[in-house]
Amino acid sequence: MTRRAAEIRLDALLRTACEVIAERGLANTRTADVAEAAGVSQALVFYHFATKDRLLAQAFAYAVEQDLARLDAVLRSSAPPLAKLRRMLRLYAPTGRATSWSMWIDGWAESLRTPELEKLSRRLDLRWRQDLAAVISDGVAEGTFDCPDPAGAAWRISAVMDGLAVQLAVHERVITRRQIAEWIRLVAARELGLEPSHLD
Repeated sequence: MTRRAAEIRLDALLRTACEVIAERGLANTRTADVAEAAGVSQALVFYHFATKDRLLAQAFAYAVEQDLARLDAVLRSSAPPLAKLRRMLRLYAPTGRATSWSMWIDGWAESLRTPELEKLSRRLDLRWRQDLAAVISDGVAEGTFDCPDPAGAAWRISAVMDGLAVQLAVHERVITRRQIAEWIRLVAARELGLEPSHLD
């Protein structure tokens, strides 16, 4: 197998592992499940990852990198802070099926016991909050936002989004995605001195 073919195979295995983890959960995912879903032998999975723990950690890292790449695309854009904020809130908020959020919730829970997962989830959490605080600070500097504490506002907005996403993923049909979107806009608007309609 050429190096390029091996990289493609590894990428496909990681994508498949993320799908299996989202469906079965970290604790219930076996290397055999990933091999079967990917249509490869379990020996090939072990060739790439050596252990189940390594497979799970690398799949979680892969998911983190996908999210960070989407976040980077928003930040690199030439859009003004308000437009960036709208895009970041849509990017982070739970949309569509809640399976991707189920993976993150599962990852947070497993982080209590697995140092490698804790390090990865902390990296994503802190990066998200730092980038959100930076966009808020830019908006304050240009006079769009009124916020004396951008870092604190970023933490509070994120905490509300995390909590609502957990409710949606764990307790289906208790609240709707529409309600979540409205409440996120309301909280962000209050933090930044805006009308909620500015975040539509």
